[in-house]
Amino acid sequence: MSAAGADCFVMISGCSGGGKSTLLAELARRGFATVAEPGRRIIAEVRAGRAGALPWDDPAGFARHAIAMAVADHRAARGLTFFDRGVVDAAVALATTTAERADDLVARHRYDRLFLAPPWPDIYEQDADRRHGLATALADHDRVAAAYRAAGYDAIMLPRATVAERADFVLDRLGVQRPTDE
Repeated sequence: MSAAGADCFVMISGCSGGGKSTLLAELARRGFATVAEPGRRIIAEVRAGRAGALPWDDPAGFARHAIAMAVADHRAARGLTFFDRGVVDAAVALATTTAERADDLVARHRYDRLFLAPPWPDIYEQDADRRHGLATALADHDRVAAAYRAAGYDAIMLPRATVAERADFVLDRLGVQRPTDE
């Protein structure tokens, strides 16, 4: 982990429906800075009447918005920050929907550590924002994992465990002292 006070950006990515957002909520509950998934935030903005594109109506527009949001999130972050998806994930969506590449943005907006949530069919759920099925989630997971490898990241796989155990695992791997008043 980087020196006290230094930026340390930790990416939590992986399979859709694999428990990433739940893990980030637990880390936030423990007092750590977190950045919510761009995709979910974009969908919420569109539903609230603000500009944007929904992934099922305009996948390319959605991917472009996700790239812009992930870059802005990266630029705004300070200190130890946990991200739920980010620039690489959005670049994969952009390449998949448009064949446009965002390699320069991926190279300029790096994360210090990468944790991947593996596919976990037992907890996978569709909802109003996650309309795709498990097969699509698995294909997306494979593309995202390959993109992180291609960008030079060494992934640490999250265990299939309780949310508290997953948070402890991440903090232990980072060498971060856990609060004693949990």
